[in-house]
Amino acid sequence: MAENVSSVKVNWLNTIFLVITPILAVLGLILDWSYFGAPGLLEFVIFILFYYACGLSITVGYHRLFSHRSHEASWPLVLFYSIFGAGAFQNSIIEWCSDHRNHHKSTDSDDDPYSASRGFWYSHMGWILIEQDKFQNDFSNVKDLEQSKIIRWQHRNIFLIGAFSGIIAPALLGYLIGGVSSAIGGLVWGGLVRLVFVHHGTFLINSAAHIWGTQPYSEENSSKDSFWLAFLTFGEGYHNFHHTFQADYRNGHKWYHVDPSKWWIGIFSMLRLKSNLKKTPKHSIEVAKLDMKFKKTANKLSSKNIDVSIFEKQVDNYRKSMRACLFEIHKARKELKEAMKNQSESIREKIVEIKLSYKQIKDELRIMFKEMNQQYRGISV
Repeated sequence: MAENVSSVKVNWLNTIFLVITPILAVLGLILDWSYFGAPGLLEFVIFILFYYACGLSITVGYHRLFSHRSHEASWPLVLFYSIFGAGAFQNSIIEWCSDHRNHHKSTDSDDDPYSASRGFWYSHMGWILIEQDKFQNDFSNVKDLEQSKIIRWQHRNIFLIGAFSGIIAPALLGYLIGGVSSAIGGLVWGGLVRLVFVHHGTFLINSAAHIWGTQPYSEENSSKDSFWLAFLTFGEGYHNFHHTFQADYRNGHKWYHVDPSKWWIGIFSMLRLKSNLKKTPKHSIEVAKLDMKFKKTANKLSSKNIDVSIFEKQVDNYRKSMRACLFEIHKARKELKEAMKNQSESIREKIVEIKLSYKQIKDELRIMFKEMNQQYRGISV
């Protein structure tokens, strides 16, 4: 039977844009430096302002809010993300989110618009440079987004809004503060250079975050966690966690994880401009980590023909105990918040007791994994 091959053609608009913007950025830097001298504090501030405004509009707005509905935002923030997301020049909210939802639905398969299985450069930017019939959006998977008047307005006027917020606005800000020379500096640093940085920073999530890193939560797809990549991507580098728990508003779920997008959401939640922040229960995260660690360790033993059935029974019991302990801690903390002062001390004692039980489970798990690794090394000698 003949295979149905999707036609492929070059998207010349995207290709020219992605090729010419880095060239213009470099030329702009050279000319600005030659005529007006080295960039100063103003250029740096404009770059940072627009870098974060446009970058966070993609990671917080396009990605976590609109694509995954990980939280809710008030209309001023929706408008902010619509304006400065357009300035990132990564398409409208409707188009971007349609592609991204398809990516999560069909990760690594032929139906994934930017599948990393087709190589780094394809998933990084190659998919943007071509058009394939099979990936023409009908937007049937973003009907919820089309209910928003702001999002529909952005979709209709994406290039006009992007030109203003991404190119004209930084130049205008520079002019209002420092005149013509600062306007040129604002255009170069806040417009062109910032655009290249935001482009390739966010593109790394589609490419590098599916190629390099660790998989502590799941091996069902190619997504990886990378502490270093989180620095370049507004916290999106914890990508294995994200693919495993897509609805979570955090990518770096621990307090010390570098995740500016999470912090941004948290701050505006305190200001009551965001609400309904979705968090994966800790017991689900810890059990996923346990299962992955056991799977990898058990596979090592199985490769040496070592029976792991006894460890399977142990880890099953520990899994149930961990889930129960963490659920009880969560429940007790909730009770503590609602408790009267004369009741709170007993609940605190209960939490301490459950935490000790949980610590004992973790200690016993460490011993079990140590024993498994000792058996593996013993066979290898």
